[in-house]
Amino acid sequence: MTSLPNLGRAALGRRGFLVGAGTLGTGAAFGAGALLTGGSAHAAPVPPRPDLMTVALGTPLDTLPQALEEAREAGYATRADTAAVRAAAKAAATLRPFVDRLPVPPVLRGRNGSLTVSLRSASVRLHRDLPATRLWTYEGSHLGPTIEARSGRRLRVAWENDLTGAFPVPAVRVPFSYEEGQPLMWDRPGREGGLLREDVAALPPWTAVHLHGAVTGGANDGWAENAVLPTHAQLSEYGNRQPACGLWYHDHAMHITHLNVMTGLAAGLYLVRDDEEARLRLPSGEHEVPLVLFDRNLDLDADGAFTGDLLYKGIVVADDPYELVRPFTGPYTLVNGKIWPYQDVDAAWYRFRVLNASNNRPYLLKLLDEEGREVPSGAFVQIGTDAGLLPVPAPVVDGVALAPAERADVLVDFSRFRGQRLRLANALPEPGIRAEMLEFRVASRAHGGGYSVPDKLARSFRPVDRGKLAGSRERMVLVTPVYPKDPELWEMEETDDPTGDLPVDGIVQFEDALGRVRTFRRVSSTYADPVAFTVPAGTTERWTFLSLEQSEGSYPHPMHLHATAFQGLSRDLYDVSTFTFFELEEGGYGAGTTTPLKRKGAGTLTAAEKGPKDTIALHPAEMITVAAEFKDEPGRFMHHCHIYEHEDMMMMRPFVVQPQAVMALAPHGGHGGAPSTGTSTTRHTPH
Repeated sequence: MTSLPNLGRAALGRRGFLVGAGTLGTGAAFGAGALLTGGSAHAAPVPPRPDLMTVALGTPLDTLPQALEEAREAGYATRADTAAVRAAAKAAATLRPFVDRLPVPPVLRGRNGSLTVSLRSASVRLHRDLPATRLWTYEGSHLGPTIEARSGRRLRVAWENDLTGAFPVPAVRVPFSYEEGQPLMWDRPGREGGLLREDVAALPPWTAVHLHGAVTGGANDGWAENAVLPTHAQLSEYGNRQPACGLWYHDHAMHITHLNVMTGLAAGLYLVRDDEEARLRLPSGEHEVPLVLFDRNLDLDADGAFTGDLLYKGIVVADDPYELVRPFTGPYTLVNGKIWPYQDVDAAWYRFRVLNASNNRPYLLKLLDEEGREVPSGAFVQIGTDAGLLPVPAPVVDGVALAPAERADVLVDFSRFRGQRLRLANALPEPGIRAEMLEFRVASRAHGGGYSVPDKLARSFRPVDRGKLAGSRERMVLVTPVYPKDPELWEMEETDDPTGDLPVDGIVQFEDALGRVRTFRRVSSTYADPVAFTVPAGTTERWTFLSLEQSEGSYPHPMHLHATAFQGLSRDLYDVSTFTFFELEEGGYGAGTTTPLKRKGAGTLTAAEKGPKDTIALHPAEMITVAAEFKDEPGRFMHHCHIYEHEDMMMMRPFVVQPQAVMALAPHGGHGGAPSTGTSTTRHTPH
């Protein structure tokens, strides 16, 4: 396989992608109280990332004028199977949109506080013109049933693994190629010469169900390593001690989540209801509809015809010194498990519970009229986000942005568009084969009387008291760039300023909003590192996430915390160009800042990001701080990037919640860290 141009070679062993292996040159770099020195620990800097690799991260090709010339010089077109490319491009244009009715999943409610959900094999038609597709499913459909629960009432769910047969999704890896005039290769169906991955074909039906957003004890959270095989059941108890909200369940099996969700175990909604929501008299029954979005690829036979199988096509964007594989995106957008469906709607208000269940693809959802214009903001209103209702409605002015795992609770007034056809579209660049994913066919006659969106929604919602946060614990989490190796999740600890020359492996400095320079050292970066964060139950903490990715157009990292709902406090924009990788003299790569990262200014939080959340989009060169409230639900949990490929390659770290009285008896003061006021014990020098 040909390497990407300008890759700096080093004396490093190759590392397979997504196999749970550790990463070279990472981990707890320094012990407590270590003297931080620089200057001699590193050798040559790493060459810059090729532009074509940046395109593979989500940056639109037309924003990188050098990428096309780079492709020509590197001979990328000669690496492609031209006949396969043409067959794939032809097949991509054959499926007609809006010929299948939108499926609406059945609703399940517990009986005497208990419910059984069967994970079983099924054949499902994803589009009218496709053969049936073999899937592993929740209760036999591509989108799992909607589970409804009552706030404060316990529900015990037995997730029974009744799956049979071989792994239903073929997987291949193909080297990145670029052909002018053709769709990008992740937006083409078919294997394009890639060989079947026997390691994936041999996977057993090993599953773990995680109820995303549930505030529940660690024993019921769906721990990724506690997956079960057929004939066994995962028994989970959900206390539902949280306000009305739209949670969802999905597979979370260690190392293979990115593959298991492709089989059909991607999503089902779990709606918590309460009296406050009921008093609002929001659209309900047939006028409350889930819209679960994800993208997929389809396999082709030797003649270029669809086989009916889904396809996991991994694009290798670099193979030396590490193999880097682009997280999955596919050409076909599915809504509730159908490719580009339609829905007949009354000329009335509807409530849509929208979820982005994709592996990697973000969405900017816009509702367009027959002229392709956005509908007026008064007809498209957001009333809720991940973990519950907003305090007041937020009219949709420029679309609803959803990174993977984010949700939006929205209202649409179809009475303004009687007899028309509206379309839901992804307004971001490169949305797959088509931007429009769902067509609404509005009835000609008015339905029912007038309806007004309530002025107040979640009266119980309380913005976090920033004054009380002053002495709270601060957790610092960094996301490193892609290249020269996979992105990593670094847990950080504030430390003394280093002596000597920079960079030092694992040391990052930045200016805060007050102009102070703060110094942090890496204390963990792989899943196998010891637990670094222990959270006292019943407390609120500040969690700060910093992306060191430099390409503005790259897809965001959706940062997710288990066991809590949080509120966004701030978004800051940084110049991260002084974070650099370098080859270590003893082998491997190190990384750190050469000078403190400069703060460019404050960014903007949306109304949804200020509301109750459990996942937030961290864009390149951003720092986001959230206030996370941890209830009296102890256990071992995770925080991670919700791009499935990223969490499976260990951008995922455990943390522990313990009762405060227990932590007080922990030897040596436990490992929760002392409360932080956001200042260091060292002298800060403004830069």
